[in-house]
Amino acid sequence: MSFISQRPAGAAQPRGWSHSLAFVLIFASLILLLAASFIRHAHAETPPASIPAGLVTLGDVESGALLFNSTEPGKYIPAPLLATDVQIDVSGPIARARVTQRFINPGDSWVEGKYIFPLPEDSAVDTLKMVIGGRVIEGQIKEKQEARRVYEEAKADGRKASLVEQQRPNVFTNSVANIGPGETIVVQIEYQQTARRDGDTFSLRFPMVVAPRYTPKPADPHFVDFEPGSGGWGDLQPRRKDSLDEPPVLRPEMGKVNPVSLKVSLDAGFPLGDVESPHHDVTIERDGERKAAIALKEELVPANKDFELVWKPASATAPTAALFRERVGNEDYLLVMLTPPSGEVQPEAKPREAIFVIDNSGSMSGPSMDQAKESLLWALDRLNPGDKFNVIRFDDTLTVLFRDAVPAHGENLAVAKKFVKGLEANGGTEMLPALRAALADRNPGDATRLRQVVFLTDGAISNESELFREITSNLGRSRLFTVGIGSAPNSYFMNRAAEAGRGTFTHIGNERQVVERMSELFEKLGSPVMTNITAVWPDGRTTESWPNPVPDLYKGEPVVLSARMPEAKGTLTLRGEVAGEPWEVRLGVGKGDVRPGIGKLWAHRKIEQLEADARIDGDWERNDSAILGVALEHHLVSRLTSLVAVDVTPTRPDGEKLTSKDMPVNLPEGWDYDKVFGEQAVPPAQRAALQKSSAQYAAFLAAPASAEAAAGIALPQTATDAPALIHSGILALLLAAALTAIWWFQRHWQTTAWARRSR
Repeated sequence: MSFISQRPAGAAQPRGWSHSLAFVLIFASLILLLAASFIRHAHAETPPASIPAGLVTLGDVESGALLFNSTEPGKYIPAPLLATDVQIDVSGPIARARVTQRFINPGDSWVEGKYIFPLPEDSAVDTLKMVIGGRVIEGQIKEKQEARRVYEEAKADGRKASLVEQQRPNVFTNSVANIGPGETIVVQIEYQQTARRDGDTFSLRFPMVVAPRYTPKPADPHFVDFEPGSGGWGDLQPRRKDSLDEPPVLRPEMGKVNPVSLKVSLDAGFPLGDVESPHHDVTIERDGERKAAIALKEELVPANKDFELVWKPASATAPTAALFRERVGNEDYLLVMLTPPSGEVQPEAKPREAIFVIDNSGSMSGPSMDQAKESLLWALDRLNPGDKFNVIRFDDTLTVLFRDAVPAHGENLAVAKKFVKGLEANGGTEMLPALRAALADRNPGDATRLRQVVFLTDGAISNESELFREITSNLGRSRLFTVGIGSAPNSYFMNRAAEAGRGTFTHIGNERQVVERMSELFEKLGSPVMTNITAVWPDGRTTESWPNPVPDLYKGEPVVLSARMPEAKGTLTLRGEVAGEPWEVRLGVGKGDVRPGIGKLWAHRKIEQLEADARIDGDWERNDSAILGVALEHHLVSRLTSLVAVDVTPTRPDGEKLTSKDMPVNLPEGWDYDKVFGEQAVPPAQRAALQKSSAQYAAFLAAPASAEAAAGIALPQTATDAPALIHSGILALLLAAALTAIWWFQRHWQTTAWARRSR
């Protein structure tokens, strides 16, 4: 007989009241759970009076968000979000790009988003479109101050507006005003550029992030103005403002923001050989011999390193010449690209005096420092016995390894290699003293050697104009070759410094490129330069071509000319010399293929030339009126002009406050945050909240940008209601504890009753 069947009837009697008590507790707990949920729901719909509209606390962040500090301690402002889609169409050497930026406001207040972003330094930005609902608002080109006035007026009136301004030829700002709660505004920017050719290799770069820039201490002294009749009192002359607005940079552990999708449609104009992207995984779909479609393998990538596309011809050599034209109004515009003959006779190379400068500042930490050291060690191994060399390293201090250039023999090379291997990245980027040391020539009259300065850096500085002045003033017989290191170098500075220094620019984005790119550079260093290049147009009196004069070229570099003339007819004659041997090439200018945008490229090259002339002369305002006229005529963004698009209808209600914030960017890939900004503590709660943002919004941001999307999109509610679940969990734990107590009490009563009966 079982244990239960032997118990007396009285032993089972407590079950009745215990079951009733359990039922009452369960019922009461369910009522409390329902009440808690209802109260929590009502609380979510009615924000507490103590927190102003648009502000949140860290406890309120439940789905991941980027937060800015507010004026109230412990309160934060949800930052606007950004997604970018890039479509680049390449036809021959000409590229047309459309950059679509979606500004997303995840908060419940009205915001102005300001995004600082890079574009190629040779991009001719000519189009701005703002999409609101089903309407497309075209941007207008205006003088910079006027465009800013129009934008600020629209912002104050509550109208949606977008303003695209140039800070540097490769750094732009897009400000978007009056983005409503939960709303998305779509902004499209378009530009034209040419692909870069080096030998038989063509390449195109799309930068994705503006790297943090170091602002050095001013090197030039202030001057004092004494006005007549001032009684002996004077004022300091203000220095020319050359600062660069910089966005807030997220620490890497906070996650990635600003996802980018990118596609390239490539029509090379000749049978394609290899096509590759050195820094991103891509898919490549061929369409016949000449065409290919390239897309990122991952649909979205964080904006933290430059995209580069490289393509080569299927045959051993690419075509040597290209000619394109466009008719605008009553004038023809031409783009000429020609690779001159290299010459039959290669003279004996002169010995070198090679000055290697390496940047070991904090921004170079990580892979960039490894790439720079490996590149320099490779270069030291390629010096010839008759060469001389020196090594200079800099951060916010400076070391010149030898007092003067020394012979490239075993002992000196061993000392240099040990010095380079021991370098570590730290400190600021005081580049000017290092540049001055490199250009200091103790033997300016020595014609027996080629003096070549090889400068390895990421160019993360904001005082470009100061450095350009130093190069143009003190170059002497030296030639400056810049080597851009890392995932997001300052290509504007590197290119313009090389042009001013009559050298070339080489970019090394990862360690796999060190040998290939340094080999190409050393081949140029050892090959004769093409000099005395002239262009004779059919009607030189009415033809305006740029650059003028044509610069010297190194092996593999093409002559690239942009010209404007009343009518494209006749023959262009190009002449030059290689190692003392003359060469001449003739092209019929009326036979070029018709392509749109050639006029924009001509205008941009003219602006580049005018800016360069002003830099060399040290008179920045000298060509301003000419630059302004060209930019306005051709609808281009420049240092003096901006694009502005304004809606006619106010959308922000009267009395609603507008919060303006710079949109954060990622740290370039491979950079060390603490080396750049110093060690800064991040509150654990804020870090945990921010880390979720990229994953939470990725699916939403991946949606195609469309006109309908601009009307305002509700963000997906992917996160749980954490406080309500906590309350429910506590009630559930209390209920479980009560039921456990009832069960224990019942078992204890039964055992005691059976013991009494047994006695």
